[in-house]
Amino acid sequence: MIVTLLTDFGTADYFVGALKGAVLAANPSARVVDITHEVPPFDVEAGAFTLRAAFETFPEGTVHVGVVDPGVGSARRAIAVEGHGHTFVGPDNGLFGHVYERAAPFRVFQLTNANFFRREVSPTFHGRDIFAPVAGALARGVRAEELGPEVFDFVRLPSAAVERVGDGTLVGTVIHVDRFGNLVTNFAREDLDEESFARGARLRVEGREVRRFRRFFAEDFEGAGEPFAVWGSAGLLEVAVFRDSAARLLGAKRGDKVEVNL
Repeated sequence: MIVTLLTDFGTADYFVGALKGAVLAANPSARVVDITHEVPPFDVEAGAFTLRAAFETFPEGTVHVGVVDPGVGSARRAIAVEGHGHTFVGPDNGLFGHVYERAAPFRVFQLTNANFFRREVSPTFHGRDIFAPVAGALARGVRAEELGPEVFDFVRLPSAAVERVGDGTLVGTVIHVDRFGNLVTNFAREDLDEESFARGARLRVEGREVRRFRRFFAEDFEGAGEPFAVWGSAGLLEVAVFRDSAARLLGAKRGDKVEVNL
């Protein structure tokens, strides 16, 4: 069974190695795969987007460990989430906020059964002492119900859901800016499709209207230097500029609102 790891640990310290060791101690037959350990430190929203973009490429049954946990040792809960054929283990701090939008229906369980933890739990390293061994146990067939009670007041991300306004406008959010300056929004194909643009739908980012829609970045060199909308590889609508940065051109950043008038 596959166990993936996503953290903000970097690779210079011992943290990632210890995380893998704890998974394998709980389940020596687990296949451990790194998604990334380069989430910016403490950046829960960046981790949430990366996990949402990556998890569906793995087969059903995969267990995903997410550790971007500035509140480690505090009253924040440790949880496991079951949905869309996958299980996610990590802190209840919004890290699974985008997963909730994508993996419905899902169930959330608080991790309270210490039988699945390491014998000694450090208040500063729950990734090694709680999340990793729990993931190993899940990968060997332990059911999430055995880990603790189901909870319903888990933390969501305000930026994860698209808002529908009464006048036919959809209000979304820039949830990620990639290294090319493309603005990744939280609009999924379930919210709108290419026909919406053919019928005259328009995007507005930071007061600037985006009039074009493309199927891929290099389509239609006419209009070079102008921002356009494109469905990105994560299945989310992006605003891009061919061979340039939409973030720079539009003065946009993560958290900015994006309106689509239908």
